[in-house]
Amino acid sequence: MEHQPVLIHEAIDALRIQPNGLYVDGTFGRGGHSRAILESLGSGGRLLAFDRDPEAIMVAQTLAADVRYASRFSVVHGPFSDMGHALNDFAPGGVDGVLLDLGVSSPQLDQANRGFSFRNDGPLDMRMDPSSGQSAAEFVAHAEESEITKVLKEFGEERFAKRIARAIVLARAQQTITSTRQLALIVAAAVPKREPGTDPATRTFQALRIYVNDELAEVASVLPQALRGLRQGGRLAVISFHSLEDRSVKQFIAGHSKPPAIPAGIAVREIDRPLPALKSIGKAIFASDEEVKRNPRARSAVLRVAERTGVIA
Repeated sequence: MEHQPVLIHEAIDALRIQPNGLYVDGTFGRGGHSRAILESLGSGGRLLAFDRDPEAIMVAQTLAADVRYASRFSVVHGPFSDMGHALNDFAPGGVDGVLLDLGVSSPQLDQANRGFSFRNDGPLDMRMDPSSGQSAAEFVAHAEESEITKVLKEFGEERFAKRIARAIVLARAQQTITSTRQLALIVAAAVPKREPGTDPATRTFQALRIYVNDELAEVASVLPQALRGLRQGGRLAVISFHSLEDRSVKQFIAGHSKPPAIPAGIAVREIDRPLPALKSIGKAIFASDEEVKRNPRARSAVLRVAERTGVIA
């Protein structure tokens, strides 16, 4: 399947790209959003992209070597939680926009050897950077039943977490679980009731992927870094694909959209009251019916946008 960046037009519009502005793409993926940003930039504009997937970095380096973009595009191999340090060099005075496209990319799902998909049999890996950290296979091989249950509940919102965890522990006692197909069959046999139109392994695979890659902690880390890195009037645009991510983004924007508290007993004129650090821009944006028809993976995408307006407390 050809990679189709989700909500690309909406995200680019949300960033209000200035020809000579400085921008960050927190998840390069296969470069759909980055290319769109670069096409909107003039000769004085610059883009910095991040990705921890080595295959994505190879694509990004090819783009960085293109004479059309070489002077305006640079890439960092690492998680977007490294953003704060990188921005100190890239834009000490702040950037005009940060785009975060959270979760797993379509190429990662489509490549069986990456182990993200229960539809394609492959090694049970799920790491965005295969050279770093614990794989999903290693986790299910050694984790206590209670820990597996907790991961499936917290990160997959799986109501049959305990049954699935027990089934995994029983199955691994007979044979090491090394493939996505093995795990998907174990889960399917353990789930007594299926959601219409949803594979029974969906929530388990989501939970393991989020856990292995520490995705929610990454989001919690990058959002304040992105806010600090924005200059006044700069835009933060975040695309989420499941409720846990979106809830974190929504709460972050809401929390920083409140004016700083004034100490009791101190009189401040209305005109002198400090502005909140962020201003939420519009309502949550969802993919159109046309986009979902063209790219079914867009059906769960949510775009939230905020603008830096005040001083960070």
